[in-house]
This record gives sequence, C-alpha cells and structure tokens, in this order.
Amino acid sequence: MSPHDAPRSRVQRLAESAMALALAVMALAVFINVVLRYGFGNGIAASEELSRLLFVWMVFIGATAAYPLGEHMAFTSLLRPLQKRPLAMKAMAAVIHALVVLACVLVGWGAWQQVVVGLDSKSVVMGYSAALLPLPAFLSSVAIGAMALVNLVRGKSIDLGHAADVE
Repeated sequence: MSPHDAPRSRVQRLAESAMALALAVMALAVFINVVLRYGFGNGIAASEELSRLLFVWMVFIGATAAYPLGEHMAFTSLLRPLQKRPLAMKAMAAVIHALVVLACVLVGWGAWQQVVVGLDSKSVVMGYSAALLPLPAFLSSVAIGAMALVNLVRGKSIDLGHAADVE
C-alpha cells in the first residue's frame, strides 16, 4: 500500500485546511485590493504584506505535509537500476535519508538565524514581527528532518511508485 492510498491523518487534514484557509484569505485580500485600487483609486497596503506572509506559510506547510506522502522530488530514474539489487537499494535509501537530514539541518540553521535577526524588527505596514517570515522554514526543516531521521533509523526504503522517472 503506497502512502497515496492510505487514509489521510488528522495532521495532514489540518495542514490541508490551513493551506486552504491561507489561500482563501490571500485571494480575498488581493481581490479586494484590486477592486479598491482600480475602482476607487486607493488600495489597502496591508493586503500585499498579508498575502506575502500567508504565501510563505502556505508553501512550507505544504512542503511539510508532502514529505510523508513521498510527494517530494524523488529522482526515481537514479534508483530504478538498483531495484534488482536489494542491498544497494537499501544503502542508497539510507544515503538519501541522510542527505535529507543534512539539508534540513542546514536550512534549519539558516532559517533560525533569520528568525533571531527578525525578532528585533517589525514589518513595515502591519507591524508583525519580521521573525514570522523565516519561522515556517525553520519549523518545516525541523519536521521534515525528524521524519527523514526516523526513516533513516528504521531503514525505510524509497517508494518508486512515482508516475514520472525524473520529477
């Protein structure tokens, strides 16, 4: 049974709902801003800042929710030749999981540095802490890194059930 066939967990449904809500608020804010700008000659400055913040959060929530489903880039064409060699396949899966953990550590470290820098500054229009922009990158890297570390420890194989050879 592939991750795509399994019923979605509460966390996945919550992530999908959060992304849908963020998208709806962004669409509404931009629509109202466009109507006000072109219809009345004056818009809402906070609309752009709110949309940017929600877009960043939506992207990282989606990236985090996609990881356990195996929906990130897989480069299965590199793994398919090893399919008939289980030991090599297992070793390559371990290398891939370890590289994901390493990438998450690097992204998380950089994002955390940006969070710390942003703690002392506010956004120009809405006045929210500038740390809210890099925070989802940090949280996402922690979550994905933890999932990849669990996969590495458990020796989980890479799902080759993707439709495309190279995604």
